[in-house]
Order: sequence, then structure tokens, then C-alpha cells
Amino acid sequence: MKKDNFTFLLGWDDDSEWPIWLHEISQHRRGLSLSPGIVPAAQLCADVNGQIVGRISVRFQLNKELALFGGHIGFGVLPDHRQRGYATEILRQGLVIARGEGLTRVLIICNDDNLGSARTIEMCGGELEGVATAEDGATKIRRYWIK
Repeated sequence: MKKDNFTFLLGWDDDSEWPIWLHEISQHRRGLSLSPGIVPAAQLCADVNGQIVGRISVRFQLNKELALFGGHIGFGVLPDHRQRGYATEILRQGLVIARGEGLTRVLIICNDDNLGSARTIEMCGGELEGVATAEDGATKIRRYWIK
């Protein structure tokens, strides 16, 4: 996922310990022990027959940065598992979680050139708000809302 500039496990680094990281994301889901700039969120992996194929992060609130460039939901499928319908199901399940947390409108953002993600978002009801320029000043991003 590095070639796509996509962080697979948010908050994970090479020095992390698995049980501690799991505890941290559990705390984040409940809105506890949040670092500055971090909002309450669920982070889940998609498993097919015991193999991780993708992940989703569902943020229950938006801060200024997320409202502009991150959105409520970020999802990804590992390259070897793409074009099998996993992204669509991952996003559908993420929307169930978002609605369960009371979100009635969900913002999802993807790079303008990521046609696979754009199609997935549209298949799940995403309505394009527009295309904007990302923080780097060069990357174009699509902003979608799902009701």
C-alpha cells in the first residue's frame, strides 16, 4: 500500500506492539485517550477465509482537517485482493457502523485519479460534491457525500 501512499493500519509503526496498538484503537473507538487532532473512530480489518484483504476507518466526528481532506470514512483493499467486490462490501459495512453512531451524512474523499474508489463510493450511494485540491497543492481529490 506504500506505493499508493495509503497507511494501512492507522497509528501503527514498526516499533508498535500488537496488544498495545489494539488497546489504543479500542480506546479511540470509545473516544478515550485521544491525541490532539484525533477523533473517535472505529478501525476494522476485512478478513476473508482467515486472510486480511482490506481495512476501513470510520470516524464519528470531523475536525477541520478531516472536513477538508479526510472525511468520515477511509478504506482500502490490498492490491492482491482488488476487483473482487471487497471494497464495496467494506464500505457498505462501514456505512452501517457510521449510521449506528448517528451519522446521517457521511463524507468520503478519494484521489481524483482513483477510479476504483470513485466507482465504489458511487455504487454505495455517493454523490459527488466536487473536486478540490489536497493539502499538497497538487493532488486533486473528489469529495462525496452519502446520505
